[in-house]
Order: sequence, then C-alpha cells, then structure tokens
Amino acid sequence: MKIHEYQAKELFRKFDVPVPEGSAAFTVEEAVDVAGTLGEFPVVVKAQIHAGGRGKGGGVKIAGDIEEAKSYASQILGMNLVTHQTGPEGKVVQKLLIEQGLAIDKELYLSILPDRATAKNVIMASEAGGMNIEEVAEKTPEKIIKVFVDPMLGIQGYHLREAMFGLNIPKPAMKEFSKLLKNLYNLFVKYDCSLVEINPLVLTKDDRVIALDAKVDVDSNALYRHPDIVEYRDLDEEDPLEVEASKYNLNYINLDGNVGNMVNGAGLAMATMDMIKTAGASPANFLDVGGGANAEQIENGFRIILSDPNVKCILINIFGGILRCDTLSEGIVQAAKKINIEVPVVIRMEGTNVERGREILAESGMELINAVDLNDAAAKIAEIVN
Repeated sequence: MKIHEYQAKELFRKFDVPVPEGSAAFTVEEAVDVAGTLGEFPVVVKAQIHAGGRGKGGGVKIAGDIEEAKSYASQILGMNLVTHQTGPEGKVVQKLLIEQGLAIDKELYLSILPDRATAKNVIMASEAGGMNIEEVAEKTPEKIIKVFVDPMLGIQGYHLREAMFGLNIPKPAMKEFSKLLKNLYNLFVKYDCSLVEINPLVLTKDDRVIALDAKVDVDSNALYRHPDIVEYRDLDEEDPLEVEASKYNLNYINLDGNVGNMVNGAGLAMATMDMIKTAGASPANFLDVGGGANAEQIENGFRIILSDPNVKCILINIFGGILRCDTLSEGIVQAAKKINIEVPVVIRMEGTNVERGREILAESGMELINAVDLNDAAAKIAEIVN
C-alpha cells in the first residue's frame, strides 16, 4: 500500500529521521496559512499524488513570497499532473505539502527494500541523487552502491559505515547520517515495508542530513498489524474498480486491453495474460479470484470485469483445486442471472469436479464458448477480438 509524502514524513518524524518543517494543505487558503507559519521564505509547494517525477511534471514549485505561494498552490491544486509514473492519463492533485526551503549543498539517493535473490534487505544509495536517478541506474549503474543486511541480524555498524563511505559523507555529517540510516532501517522493519526511499536525501550548507523527499510502501499482506497505516489509505489515488474488488477479497488490477480474464492463482493469471497477448489481443485486467473463492466472489468478479467498457470478451481459465469447478460454474450461473452479460465468454477449466461443473453450465442454457485447452482458448479469443 502506497502513502503520500506528507504521511511518510509523519512516520519519519516518529523514528527521528530529519525532514523539513512543513504541513499538508487541502485548499489554497490552507496552503497560504502553512506558508505563513513557516516563518521565512522560500517555501516549497509540492503536489501530493502516489507517483514520482512530480518535479518534472510541474508539480513542485519554489515560492519566494506569500503571493507566489498562493499562486503556485492555485496552479497545482486541481491540476492533472502527468509524470512518467502516472502514465499519459495523469492524476488529479487534491492535496499539497508546503515546506520550508533549504540551503542544499548536495543531493543523494537512499532507499531500503527486500532483495529476493539474497533473502536480505538491501540498502541502495548513490551520490547521484535527485530527479535523474532512473537515468543513473540505466546508464551508470556503477554509481549505485548496495549494502546487504541479514534481517535475522539487523543493521550493524559496518553496514552504516559501508553506506556512509560509499556516499562520501563529509566528516561533520557522519554521525547524523549514521543515526538517520539506522532509524530508517528500523522504520522499514517495524512497518513491514516493501520500500522506503528518500530522493533526494540532502546535505545542507551547515552539514545537516535531511530527507527532502519521502516514499514509503507497506506490504499489503501486513496491514492487519498496522491499523495506523490503514488510516492513511487514500482511495482517491486508487483505481475505482480495484477498490471495489478489494471489498470482496479479489486481486484485481485494471489494464488497458480488451479481454477480461478470470483465473485462480497469480501464476495462472500471468500465463493467461501472456496467452491473450500471443493470440493478438490485450488483457483488460488481472483478476485472480484465489483458491477459496465462492459463488458470490465469482459473481462480483464478473460484475467488475463487465464494468470496464473496453472489454470485448471474457476468458475464464480455471484449474480446479481448492476452488472446485462446480463452485466456479455455480458462480457463473449466479452471475448470469443477475448481470446482463453481452460479450462472448470463453471458458477453459480442468481439475476437481470438472465434469459436474460442465453439467451445471450445460443445464444453465447459457451461451458459453468452451475451450478444450489453452491453445484452443487462444484461438477462440483471437477469432472474437479480430
């Protein structure tokens, strides 16, 4: 689960990770009030959306006085901000963060994330921090250092020193940097994060180390342990169909294709999307009903898929295990009675109670297109969409 920068900085303050003075604002008037209370200019007016690249997209402005702060707040609040992470459709800015400006001497990059290849947490850092870190990673990856931390042992002094010397932290700032990194790692572990990122982490003219930006992603599977993080959830930043699916414990991701697909299991979902692409079509969604889905969840899955106007047909690809084929069929029939299904439905299923499942569908009177295997399903999909 993603949270906003201003929320991430609230967590940073709890763990004694230095951040600039500032506060969130939801109206232009609030933005002006915050700018006035910071005491001195310049101040920074920052768009709050769940995406990076805000500065390049025009979502971060430096105001030299109160009138500029008001003008920038008016421009940014309500704008459709397009960045390399939002896609061409962009995101509407509904929140701002107003912060004090700093006398920056150097910009660095710092992040912590799990590394599955080594089963360790990895600290990634670079002296080439700032807006072009993606370009650095692509063209000069040697400028990015990696420090691996065994999660069973936790962060040690030698990890801190390796990161510190790799970033060429000046001597007056070493103690403060070590404290910041240790506290940041503790936050990462405490909140079951999948990513903590500071870009940029800045060294100021007076040798302070401050998180100018803050990004925190928390593993959604661990949210039951963190009710305070759940309160940070911003539904306005999420796809409405994905929000709706989460109410029924369905794993749904909205895509931009024309074939809706319903599967059980993430691996099968990925394979099914590959199959759809190979057939010359494009998946409209990723919908994993899971191993223990019931008829009601199947019905709601159908309803969510069909609410996408781009869907030209639906492919159901189920391997019956915990989710038996007869349960799936009952869900399909139940959905057909309540929902007007106007697009072709191709179904391929195998596994537990498959014969009974096929009987239920045959007795329903529904016009379904049966596929004997994946190749047959792909051919039928191609015929429909093309």
